[in-house]
Amino acid sequence: MNVCVIDEKRRLKPPVRWRKDVDFVLIRQQEIAKRVKEIAATLEKDYQDKELVIVALLSGTVVFLADLVRHLELPLRLDFMAASSYGCGTVSKGVKITKELKLEIQGKDVLLLDDILDTGRTLKATIERLEGLNPKSLKTCVLLDKPARRVVDISADYIGFMIPDYFVVGYGLDYAEKYRNLPFIGVLKKEIYEK
Repeated sequence: MNVCVIDEKRRLKPPVRWRKDVDFVLIRQQEIAKRVKEIAATLEKDYQDKELVIVALLSGTVVFLADLVRHLELPLRLDFMAASSYGCGTVSKGVKITKELKLEIQGKDVLLLDDILDTGRTLKATIERLEGLNPKSLKTCVLLDKPARRVVDISADYIGFMIPDYFVVGYGLDYAEKYRNLPFIGVLKKEIYEK
């Protein structure tokens, strides 16, 4: 599957109401919508005639998940897991699973959905937990991939956008539980998260 690589020089002005907190728009709403539709088409092709279980990691994937499943005509089931990185500020020290699955996934085709692949710790810990439940297959899909921050040797099977090392918010991604409702992916001003 092809990946949309976002150029580091790209700096689109945010809407006026967000300029106080958002430095610039990295990915526009229309680009996200187009890319989500492309991911759905690839999933349709790869999982045709199969029932798919989508496991979404809360809370950042909610917007991505909602848009993605609207384009899927596959038989599917949804479930959720939650993982928290604990530590100080914006630095992850480890991963703790805080919500387990309700569905039985043994012998099922599973797609793990996450908002961003950053250090890789969360995705790795979640994959290990799911593999222990013996799915038939397990693939991963992330909206954003930020390889510059990777500390774990891991990659996703389906990637929306590959982005530079920016602190991004919007389209479900947050800082201190804010900014999830932005319809675009924006770069948060340093003075906001370095307080």
